[in-house]
Amino acid sequence: MSAAPPELRLAAEEIARQAGAIVRTFYEQGFAIDHKGDVGNVVTDADRASEAHIVAALRARYPAHAIVAEEGSGVEGGDGGNGRDGGDGGGEDDPTVTWLVDPLDGTNNFAHGFPVFAVTLAAVVGGRVLAGATYDPLRDEMYSAHRGGGATLNGRPMAVSGTRRLAAALVGTGFAYDKSTTVDNNLAEVVTLVPLVRGLRRAGACALDLAWVAAGRLDAFWERGPQAWDMAAGVLLVTEAGGTVTGHRGEPLDLDGGRIVATNTHLHPVILERLAAARILIGLLPQPAPAVAV
Repeated sequence: MSAAPPELRLAAEEIARQAGAIVRTFYEQGFAIDHKGDVGNVVTDADRASEAHIVAALRARYPAHAIVAEEGSGVEGGDGGNGRDGGDGGGEDDPTVTWLVDPLDGTNNFAHGFPVFAVTLAAVVGGRVLAGATYDPLRDEMYSAHRGGGATLNGRPMAVSGTRRLAAALVGTGFAYDKSTTVDNNLAEVVTLVPLVRGLRRAGACALDLAWVAAGRLDAFWERGPQAWDMAAGVLLVTEAGGTVTGHRGEPLDLDGGRIVATNTHLHPVILERLAAARILIGLLPQPAPAVAV
């Protein structure tokens, strides 16, 4: 399809910046903390206030669009199409457009005063991200993109890094909330890759990790467990900046699949290979068949 309307990108930027100001005010003045089931899965009144603003702003601007937001403020628009199950629309009045919203990605960081968190939202149709923005309110950094229109940081074009050797790479990762109850918890992958790379970072905000890959600050990032709203804008940022994004096996990314590998493209094959090797070691993938002599 043609490039997504720049208007969607501009709307995402404007609304993300407004919500970021709300989040920053809570960060500076204080906030209340609650839990969503697991003790490690927290929510704050900053999350809820940010989400309320984003949803209201989107409803006012695009009443026909659907909204899926992390804290439950989902709103169906138009004919109820959610834009994640099909359709090839792309106009700003298309009822199949869905906005995926994370009003505060990195809530655990926020709750502990660790200054790495962001507001992120993206417009999606048929599983394809049309436009999105991720805003870091403490650094006043706005990452945005629309399909076919490139990715920018505060209006300046972004490009992924040129790193070609794993030994020279700075890579990021993350851990799902169920890391203590499943063997598929990313520890084997981390142990495998740490000796091979220049450095590994676990910043705790998937949206920013992906933005940093797009900006060339990280050379690669992988994670099991992110939700569609965590990564939708970042997926577009990376691809529009020249990078590659897939699932853990190199398959086309499914926003609802909960697995992502994003790289500067040069490192993609070797990252996939090392991740697979780690999963073979702990039995999550079968051993490759031995070569047969002929």
